Amino acid sequence: MPAPVPASAPADAAAVAPVAPSAPGVRRTRTPLLALPEARWAALATVAFLLALPLQLLDATAWSWGPLYAVAYAAGGWEPGLEGLRALREKTLDVDLLMVVAALGAAAIGQVMDGALLVVIFATSGALEALATARTEDSVRGLLDLAPATATRLTADGAEETVPTAELAVGDVLLIRPGERIGADALVVDGASDVDQATITGEPLPVPKAVGDEVFAGTLNGTGALRVRVARDPSDTVIARIVALVEEATRTKAPTQLFIERVEQRYALGMVAATLAVFLVPLALGDALTDALLRAMTFMIVASPCAVVLATMPPLLSAIANAGRHGVLIKSAVVMERIGRTDTVAFDKTGTLTEGVPQVTDVRPEPPYGEDEVLTLAASVEQGSEHPVGRAIVAAAHDRGLSLRPVEAFDSVPGKGVSGTVSSDLHVEAGSPAHLGQEATTTPGTEVAVLVNGALAGRLTLTDTVRACAPDAVRALTSRTDHAPLLLTGDQEHAAAAVAERVGIAPGDVRAGLLPHEKAAAVRELADAGRSVLLVGDGVNDAPALAAAHTGVAMGRGGSDLALETADAVLVRDELGALERTVALSRRARRLVVQNLVIAGVFIAGLVIWDLAGHLPLPLGVAGHEGSTVLVGLNGLRLLRERAWSR
Repeated sequence: MPAPVPASAPADAAAVAPVAPSAPGVRRTRTPLLALPEARWAALATVAFLLALPLQLLDATAWSWGPLYAVAYAAGGWEPGLEGLRALREKTLDVDLLMVVAALGAAAIGQVMDGALLVVIFATSGALEALATARTEDSVRGLLDLAPATATRLTADGAEETVPTAELAVGDVLLIRPGERIGADALVVDGASDVDQATITGEPLPVPKAVGDEVFAGTLNGTGALRVRVARDPSDTVIARIVALVEEATRTKAPTQLFIERVEQRYALGMVAATLAVFLVPLALGDALTDALLRAMTFMIVASPCAVVLATMPPLLSAIANAGRHGVLIKSAVVMERIGRTDTVAFDKTGTLTEGVPQVTDVRPEPPYGEDEVLTLAASVEQGSEHPVGRAIVAAAHDRGLSLRPVEAFDSVPGKGVSGTVSSDLHVEAGSPAHLGQEATTTPGTEVAVLVNGALAGRLTLTDTVRACAPDAVRALTSRTDHAPLLLTGDQEHAAAAVAERVGIAPGDVRAGLLPHEKAAAVRELADAGRSVLLVGDGVNDAPALAAAHTGVAMGRGGSDLALETADAVLVRDELGALERTVALSRRARRLVVQNLVIAGVFIAGLVIWDLAGHLPLPLGVAGHEGSTVLVGLNGLRLLRERAWSR
């Protein structure tokens, strides 16, 4: 039989220093936007452009606004220009360099403002991409803080020593005091307690742990002391694997690119070759250098992909703005385009389909007691408990306006229940039916038996309440995607089945008891079968699956830092009904992108043919080019209207 827990372990949570409550994630200082070089250069380019534009429009002297435009060109263009030159060295040509050349070409023929605007757009896009990358890295590093830096190891003679968790070895025995975070994946060898392991499994309630049970690094011990034996190397804990999975998925997830990015190499090469031909062929046939250069510059302007870029971006950015007004934060235009391809939606359970907080949903008294009396007695004795079940029972009594009674001789047994003397003559016990010698019923949720002077007075059922919007959201997404949503959860199978039934998910579409890496594997399995998966989750345990999914969506109000940063989009108000609207909006945006590409293509082709077959006047070429750009931009802005969301 294992030796008892050392006497130095405090008897209850009040005996240890206060510990921050378990949270879905870890709050860390995030990389500020202006700490990134890309953001500082983009900000400088934008400020210079905004100062120059009104001066030019007011017909001020060119000496007043010209230097400001020069600053905008230099600040916003040097980095993409440098990257483009590096790409040239690798024998590739990208749109970044093409945009810089087009901007300089525009300036060379007097369209200084157009070129500067193009440079500012590209610089801002690069800064936002750099910020997203930095924030994700911050959160992944912050996840490691879930596991404590040190642990209390017991030596062979029972003495205690504090050691770094990185130095723990399989077989070491650790002492976990009440309120401490567990430092390693381990097995309990002595003691009993409730452990909050929501960060790993997503379960809404602390889980009773006794001898032989597994505990995970980074989870929070309750009011009992535990002795545990390390079962895994610190580099192989579940928390460490979550970090590795998120980093790997972020690195290897094939980037979904916008149309212009998918064809940029061919377009860039074709445009450069064509511009050189337009310049050199007439020159070789005897045209004057000035005429040949002017024709080539005109060609480069009318053939430049400005209208194509704006054909793609305004619809997607307008859709992002519209979704944002309705509580859906989309992190980029690429994400907005990708959401429309969704054909399968997968949900986490706790905190996503459910509120994530247990509530008393049923009170079943035994004669001669009534509902209110059973709830009053249970809540009275639970007043001294810090367990979430106890807090939920007390809250239910307060909601009914019941007056709680004084309690004497309060006692709590971790993982089993509480007891005390109520009103001086009633010995009340509240806890698990098995601990109190009662047969458990087959009710979905957590059951609490209430005994008075040894006799059963009633039973309480606590469940994690399903969000009111969840059933409608599941029905709408089934209709929109033509596939029924799935439920992927780390919670127990009976709890998952109960929630699935209430929201309308078929039993065959439920996968329960999944650890974080198993959730990610389930998403990859669907992707391998050709599905475009949109996963909705909120916790640290969802982060690998969010990263692996075609599109990851995090719950905004209770989502962990890691989930919020890993996800591609955030439901700011936790309104699941907005998902179907967002998918529909994305599909409308993609249709407008196609329309705009056709419009831009027709204009570019017409102007190019005119320039090659005849003599296109430069002002007319610029007007046609800018006109097509304005036209596709205005067409894309249609998605800003409220009707675009309501449809």
